[in-house]
Amino acid sequence: MTEQFYFAEKSQLLTQAQLLAFEHAKSSLKIGIPKETTLQENRVALVPHSVINLVARGHEIVIESEAGLRSNYSDHEYSEAGAQIVHDPKSVYECDIILKVAPPTQEELQFYRPNQILISPLHLPMISADYIQLLRQKRVTSLAMEYMQSDDNSFPIVRIMSEIAGLAVVHTAAELLSDSKNGKGILLGGISGVPPAKVVILGAGVVAEYATRAALALGAEVRIFEDKIHRLIRIQNRIGRQLYTSAFNPVTILQQLMSADVVIGAMHSKTGRTPIIVTEEMVMKMKSGSVIIDVSVDQGGCIETSEITSHERPTRIVHGVVHYGVPNIASKVSRTASIGISNIITTFLQQAGDSGSIERILYDHKGLRNGIYTYKGCLTNEYLAQRFGIKYTNLDLLLTSGI
Repeated sequence: MTEQFYFAEKSQLLTQAQLLAFEHAKSSLKIGIPKETTLQENRVALVPHSVINLVARGHEIVIESEAGLRSNYSDHEYSEAGAQIVHDPKSVYECDIILKVAPPTQEELQFYRPNQILISPLHLPMISADYIQLLRQKRVTSLAMEYMQSDDNSFPIVRIMSEIAGLAVVHTAAELLSDSKNGKGILLGGISGVPPAKVVILGAGVVAEYATRAALALGAEVRIFEDKIHRLIRIQNRIGRQLYTSAFNPVTILQQLMSADVVIGAMHSKTGRTPIIVTEEMVMKMKSGSVIIDVSVDQGGCIETSEITSHERPTRIVHGVVHYGVPNIASKVSRTASIGISNIITTFLQQAGDSGSIERILYDHKGLRNGIYTYKGCLTNEYLAQRFGIKYTNLDLLLTSGI
């Protein structure tokens, strides 16, 4: 008796699990997450802890079976978080909001219906006029993740993925230069009596900052090019040391490219294609066996010879130079990347539910409107309209008129 009483008393002193209380949203959202089928995409748009948050607020989450498996999240974890697991993708596309971390294929677009919200990357080199026309015919409101802005005009999903990409590309470059990847057997960092590899970075944003940190940590020599001088000042302040920096001067760039071992394209465009900084003629003058990694390839690329590749076949050889053009670099570390995306998307969905509807938050939030490229049958991205010769409609006018 005494022993039993002792254990009962001791258990009362242990920390007890307690669920946090969440205030219900004004409107309930039905959110669908299909399993990704393209580009060896391993990420998922919402992770279980975000599902718990959204379900507690009254939202409904429908996820296709095994959608999170490649990010090491099981169906059981999603089910325990409150999501509904379905085995038929059509059931996912019955939801009002569809979340994807890769652009939908034209086959997947057949499942869409009018007034649905699609939130996914755009990947400019992969889309066509037919793709845009199908979205218009379906009257889908499409938001490109890479163009969605926060209140401070930054691009939160781009920033998170850029941090990952900046770190990952340097490790990828080191692999591609090594003998194990049929490279020239070059070590990024120098050793006694042997100079380090030279890394040229085009752009001075987040990708460039994290790539610079990683390259310097490995002992490489870094050159950074950017036309916006305040960005060059900022990156030097953040790195905490004097760096070789320069504005985009074709003569200077060519001189550095000719002796570069690695070139990293780290440009980002706010609305359309990234400008081409390195021409094919420049690439032809680079050293044989050197490496180009164009992180901006999903926006067309800032190097003329760049093309999209996949994790399965990540490289191409052009003029003797190894080209790496995988658009979803962050998918190599899928769990970390999924959590990063999920944190940002969850905040947006919470705001949408609290405001009463997606329409309301799009009307109120200029940064989110920047991500919209099709709206209820209209193409609202001016760059895409010019590129494909499709009529452009001003989104602000559509929202104001209540169409």
